[in-house]
Amino acid sequence: MSKKSLASLSAADIAGKRALVRVDFNVPMDEGKITDDTRIRAALPTIQDLTQKGAKVILASHFGRPKGKVKDEFRLTPVAKRLSELLGQEVVKTDDCIGDDVATKVAALQNGQVLLLENVRFYPGEEENDPQFAEKLAANADFYVNDAFGTAHRAHASTEGVTKYLSPSVAGYLVEKELQYLQGAIEEPKRPLAAIIGGSKVSSKIGVIETLLEKCDKLIIGGGMIFTFYKARGLSVGKSLVEDDKLELAKSLEAKAKEKGVTFLLPTDIVSADKFDKDANATTVSIENIPADGMGLDIGPDSVKVFQEALADCKTVIWNGPMGVFEFDKFAVGTEAIARTLAEISQTGTTTIIGGGDSVAAVEKVGLAEKMSHISTGGGASLELLEGKVLPGIAALDEA
Repeated sequence: MSKKSLASLSAADIAGKRALVRVDFNVPMDEGKITDDTRIRAALPTIQDLTQKGAKVILASHFGRPKGKVKDEFRLTPVAKRLSELLGQEVVKTDDCIGDDVATKVAALQNGQVLLLENVRFYPGEEENDPQFAEKLAANADFYVNDAFGTAHRAHASTEGVTKYLSPSVAGYLVEKELQYLQGAIEEPKRPLAAIIGGSKVSSKIGVIETLLEKCDKLIIGGGMIFTFYKARGLSVGKSLVEDDKLELAKSLEAKAKEKGVTFLLPTDIVSADKFDKDANATTVSIENIPADGMGLDIGPDSVKVFQEALADCKTVIWNGPMGVFEFDKFAVGTEAIARTLAEISQTGTTTIIGGGDSVAAVEKVGLAEKMSHISTGGGASLELLEGKVLPGIAALDEA
């Protein structure tokens, strides 16, 4: 999926032109205060490149789930304030994303100025990818930049629909970096390639496990889904989470790994708890000795050693999903150990890719985000790209 990128447009191409830029400013907020501005900072390289090249920048984003209605708690006003601070220049904010107010404010923009449209999801036409809404969004711009990787797996008006009315339609720097790392890891990895897949359910990761079995040399499984594999092997798993309707699938995935010559690793020991609670009583047991009244909430120390040995010679590692219930400190040990291991091998030349969602939160929790080669900004989008699916928001962009 080789797409035209913003880097290919010179100042001569875009000075004085109006750029509609889809960003992902769906940031966590608490009582109107932004608690984490990572997503805003992630868009800065694209915004700054456009302003430096003399474009008039019009930013579009969704925030929360207002379900097609105007709701004051989902306005982007706090984002405009934070973005102004980060850019060191005033960001003009509109009270709508289409219509006369927008047209007037866009007409007043000078080269290098930035305007933030109101939440595009205040209109049902955004998520419905309504062509009329998309045309109105596009009406105030000359060309389009998609820098919202987190919503690239959705065919919405602001991610896919607008490309039919604006040319060129190009990838921003964040989207370009995501494609470079995530697609590169799957299509042209430095080997050995290992994938670490965690999370609570096999069902939510079937697609990615199946795709990775075709591509990787080693597959390491952690998180709650391990118990479905153990039960499929005939082991007793106590009160641990199991998807009984996925036992045959677990058997077939393990058989497929063997057939493909992929090293398939499950934990050798687990931390068993008497209840699902941050203060539960916990004991480390081998997978053959899980107590009947116990539930597994983390991988054990022996598993960590086995996984570390398997990762030692890898040149590319993709990680998606935690090893245990990392929200509880007592059961975050396995996940944090894997994060530290990846940080260490990153320093010796291994490409480490943290594939969105909970793994990102885990890496940030232990303060190791800076040490990884790439931290993906998309949860669902990262997963779908790793599964080999076509992302509508990327497919709609011009070919390189």
